[in-house]
Amino acid sequence: MISQRKYALDILEETGMQNCRLVESPMDLNLKLMADKSEVYPDPERYRRLVGKLIYLIITRPDISFAVGVVSQFMQNPHLDHWNAVMHILRYVKRAPEQGLLYEDKGNTQLLEYCDADWASCPMDRRSTSGYCVFIRGNLISWKSKKQTVVTRSSAEAEY
Repeated sequence: MISQRKYALDILEETGMQNCRLVESPMDLNLKLMADKSEVYPDPERYRRLVGKLIYLIITRPDISFAVGVVSQFMQNPHLDHWNAVMHILRYVKRAPEQGLLYEDKGNTQLLEYCDADWASCPMDRRSTSGYCVFIRGNLISWKSKKQTVVTRSSAEAEY
């Protein structure tokens, strides 16, 4: 088991989120963050530092990878709704700070890869996000989600 429990708890303590209410998912599914939709966050350095810590936490927490990738797009000029999205991620981390990667012999020797893309999901530039995960012997060894570099004209093109 690879876990960053202490690191996750340290982040929660630093932000005063030890006793926060818990949430079921790392990001609100209906939330579409925009560059300048709300008031500017007064301490952008704090935002950058916290998002940087979450980026480091992704090493053992692929479940928050996409959400952290979304909030990291606003590090230059964070607004209050971006900060609230980061707090939502922390509420999710609080739910199970010990969560990590479990590697065990599951008896098979298969190499499996899954990939997907969401077509034009970014409301600012209409670019798609694609991602993949790779399993060996039933254990997750690699994952990634990334905004595509071009605007696609169909869901099939986004998947391709």
